[in-house]
Amino acid sequence: MSPAFTIEEVGIPRSIAEDVGGLFAGMMAVRNAVEIAAYGIPEVAITPEEMLATYLDENEPKRVLLARVGGDIVGRAVLQTQLRADSAPEVGEGLGASLDAGLDADQVGWLDVQVLPEFQGRGIGRGLADAIETLAREADLARLITYAVSRDAPGERLAPPTGFGSVPAGNREVRFLLARGWTLEQVERGSRFALPGDPEALAALRKAAEAHSGDYRALTWVGATPPELLEDLAVLQTRMSTDAPSAGLDEPLDVWTAERFANKEALLLDAPLQLLTAAALHVPTGRLGGFTRLSVPHDLASAVNQWDTIVLREHRGHRLGMLLKIANLQLLDEAAPGHPSVLTWNAEENRPMLAVNEAVGFVPIGYEGAWKKQLGRTG
Repeated sequence: MSPAFTIEEVGIPRSIAEDVGGLFAGMMAVRNAVEIAAYGIPEVAITPEEMLATYLDENEPKRVLLARVGGDIVGRAVLQTQLRADSAPEVGEGLGASLDAGLDADQVGWLDVQVLPEFQGRGIGRGLADAIETLAREADLARLITYAVSRDAPGERLAPPTGFGSVPAGNREVRFLLARGWTLEQVERGSRFALPGDPEALAALRKAAEAHSGDYRALTWVGATPPELLEDLAVLQTRMSTDAPSAGLDEPLDVWTAERFANKEALLLDAPLQLLTAAALHVPTGRLGGFTRLSVPHDLASAVNQWDTIVLREHRGHRLGMLLKIANLQLLDEAAPGHPSVLTWNAEENRPMLAVNEAVGFVPIGYEGAWKKQLGRTG
């Protein structure tokens, strides 16, 4: 008979030094073990010190459940929400009137449930999912979104409505989500770029991109964003929630201000990591048309993570995606060499960005299903 398990909600420490009982570290140990088993490479692990900054962001509140067997942490469930419309910062003129209408969108939660591989099949995942979905309903959320890695396997495939990518229909996580009323909406590709890159090849790609970039030039910086660029970065970050391919996930508008952007940077830079940013300056207007960002751990054994990359719709067609990616990889080689790789995730239907990644030398490491579940409202 399998040992009984317990589920409890735990708080988020303000620092790793305040992680009493090592609960946050234990939660991250589960996350890392599951991700490594799914992708097959240790580079997908993230240290508790690096991850804690994202859990302390008050604009993205999180609730955490832990599952234990015999006192050991064997599973976790996380529910993330965003500030309700009446709590969100006002939309500035620079964001455009079209974004204002999105502030009253139904509330969405992002859910993550993971159980150590050796403890799967004992009902722990079901117990965590039941408990975290109960919290979501109590918060009157309209729908949930989750991302689940699906290792390749033979047999039937399940494809999302986008028609791009698929996941093995017989996989445990696929059957689990379908049985609980989730629908597959999108497939994301995880990709890896081995470091160091070939400097001559990168220089050639940048030269070719610059030949098509016209009135744009690349700006790069290490660390905090210069104050004079914060307003434009807030616009770009907001547009990530409206311009990035999200298929049928119905991702809500996420409004950023210069203050919120600067505050998030300060949180991240308190962690043992560095931020490297490249942005495309439209010289005639002095405004930014796109940006990309790398999160660089202090630990040289850890992978660099490619975070948000966006070129605004009105600035596309000038090979800015390629220009930005190469400029930031060159900055990485100058400012923080020695890491094994850069990891990134993109929607399978986002062919323009995948084409850039493939040309640069990124190779697939695995695929995630992006799933949605509609919830009955309590109000």
